[in-house]
Amino acid sequence: MPGDLSSLTPNQTIADILLADNLLTKEDYDQVKVTSASKGVSEEIVIESMNKVPPAKLAEAKAKMLNIPFIDLSGTSFSPQALAFISRPVAERFSVIPFAYDETEKTLSVAMSNPVDLEASTFIKEKTNLNIKTFAADPDAVKLAINQQYRQEIVGEVGEALKETEEFEKTKTVDSKQIAEIIKEAPIAKIVSTILEYAVTSRSSDVHIEPQEDRVRVRYRIDGILYDRLSLPKSVQEAVISRIKILSEMKIDEHRIPQDGRFNFKVGEKEVDLRISDLPTVFGEKIVMRLLRKSGGVPSLQELGLTGSSLKNLETAMLRPHGIIIVVGPTGSGKTTTLYSVLNKLNTTRVNIMTLEDPVEYQMAGINQVQINPAVGLTFATGLRSFLRQDPNIILVGEIRDGETTELAIQAALTGHLVFSTLHTSNAAGALPRLKDLGAESFLLASTMNAILGQRIVRTICHTCKIEYAPPQQILDEMQKVLGNLYPSDKKDVKLYKGKGCDECGGSGYIGRIGIFETLSVTDKIANLVLQNSDSGTIEKEAIANGMITMKQDGYLKVLAGITTVEEVLRVAQE
Repeated sequence: MPGDLSSLTPNQTIADILLADNLLTKEDYDQVKVTSASKGVSEEIVIESMNKVPPAKLAEAKAKMLNIPFIDLSGTSFSPQALAFISRPVAERFSVIPFAYDETEKTLSVAMSNPVDLEASTFIKEKTNLNIKTFAADPDAVKLAINQQYRQEIVGEVGEALKETEEFEKTKTVDSKQIAEIIKEAPIAKIVSTILEYAVTSRSSDVHIEPQEDRVRVRYRIDGILYDRLSLPKSVQEAVISRIKILSEMKIDEHRIPQDGRFNFKVGEKEVDLRISDLPTVFGEKIVMRLLRKSGGVPSLQELGLTGSSLKNLETAMLRPHGIIIVVGPTGSGKTTTLYSVLNKLNTTRVNIMTLEDPVEYQMAGINQVQINPAVGLTFATGLRSFLRQDPNIILVGEIRDGETTELAIQAALTGHLVFSTLHTSNAAGALPRLKDLGAESFLLASTMNAILGQRIVRTICHTCKIEYAPPQQILDEMQKVLGNLYPSDKKDVKLYKGKGCDECGGSGYIGRIGIFETLSVTDKIANLVLQNSDSGTIEKEAIANGMITMKQDGYLKVLAGITTVEEVLRVAQE
C-alpha cells in the first residue's frame, strides 16, 4: 500500500506530507501556510487552487494524514460480487465504488473520494449488512471507475451468473462427474460467453484467465497493454476452465501437461477464431485465448502507418523479381500483419505465392498457405525445400530461426524467387550480423538482401478526448536532437497532443494502434559493409547517411502530427 503510515508524526498537515514527499517546494509550502492562515481556508483548498500537485497525489497525501489506506484504482481488479452490493445511483451519490468482497469475513472493500464521509459509510453498511473497509482514492479515478465498471455489461452479467452459481459453492468437493454437469449449467456458460463477448467488443487481442491464491483474475490485452478487468471467486475456477477446455476440444481430465485448442465464436456480425493455450500453474490451470478476427480484411501499408521514404524504399524492394526482404522486431510488434499487407499488394493471378507459417493467422484468397507441424516433420526448413519444387514466384517463411532455414532462404533468392521473412532483432541494421551468426555467408547476403524493415506498434490518441498541451522544454530539446533536420524549424511554439481519458477509450486516452518503421535499403555501400563484416552500428550510420528515417524519428514525426504521444514512442522504441 503506498505511503508508510507508521512514519507519520502527530499533527502533520497535508502540506507537511507533500513537502516531505518532494511534491511541494519550500517556497510553495510557505505560500500554502501563509494563504491558508490569512484567508482562513484549508490547506487542501489552497493546494488545489495552485494546481501544482496531481489530484491523485493530493488524495494519497490526504489518506496518509488521516491514517487511511490509499488505493490506486487504475490497476485494481473489480470483483463482480462486490459491485453487485452497491447500485450505480448509490455509488454516484456518495462518490464510492466497491472493488473487493471477502466472503469468509463478510467484508466489502470500498474506495471513497471522501473517506471520512460517515453518512456514506453508515448508509452502505446498513444497506449491505456487511463489514465495510474504506480506502481513500483519487476523486477523478472513482468517477472514471464508476463509469467504466457499471457501464461494462461484463461485470453486471457475470455478477448475475455468479449469484446463480452459489448453490454449487455448498458442494466443497467436486468430482469429475459433477464438473461435467456443472459446466453445462447456464450460469457457467454465461460467464464464459460474457468474458468472450467483452473481448470482441473491446478490441482485445488476448484474454488471460489466471488462477490466483484467493481468486481468478481475468485480464484483457487491448492495444498491446494488459488491463485487469474482472475478478472471479475461486469457487467457479474449475467449472469455467473446464467449460473453455470442452469448447476447444481439450482433454478435460488432464491437468498436468500444457494443452492447445481452438474454436470459433460469433458476436453479432463479428466472428473470431480463438486459439487457446492451457498451462498448469501453482494455483490451477491458466488459460490464454488469442483472438484472430476473420472479418475486417488486410490493412494497406499506408493504413499500417508506413509513409514517406520508408514506404517508397519498401515498395521499390518489393518490385524486384528476386531477393530477400526481412521484417524485424520483438514478438507482438505486428511483423506478420505487415507481411500480409505486402503479399496482398503483390497478389495477382500472374504470380504463385506460397507461405509457410506458425500458425496461419489470416486466410488470404489466392495464396497457398501452409501451417508448419513439427510433430510430423513439417518444419520451416523441410517445408521450404518442398516449396522450391512447387514453382513459386514469391515465398513467405514465417520466421528465420536456424542455420538451415537461413541457407535455404538465400538459395531460394539466388534461384530467382522473392523471399519474405521475419527475424527477432531490435532494429533493421541488426538483422545482417544476426543472419551471419546463423551461418549465412557474407558474399551471399550482400548479393541477395533487398531491404530490411524494422517496426514497433504504438497506441494512437483517442479522437474523442484528444487535447492540446505545451510540452516541457526538455522534451522538445530531445525531439529536436533525435529528428535533426526533420524537426519543423518554422514552428516557434510546438504543441503536442494527448488523450484526457473518456468512456470511448475506457479512460486510457488511446484507441487503436499504428506502426512506426525504418526501412533499410541494401545499397552497394551497405553490401560492401556486409562483405567487410561490419557491425550493426556502422551499417546503421551508413543507412542514416543514405537517408533512412529511424523508428524513433518516425515515432516523433507521428507525435508532431498528433497521432500518438511521446510516452508511447519512448515505451516501444527507446534503446
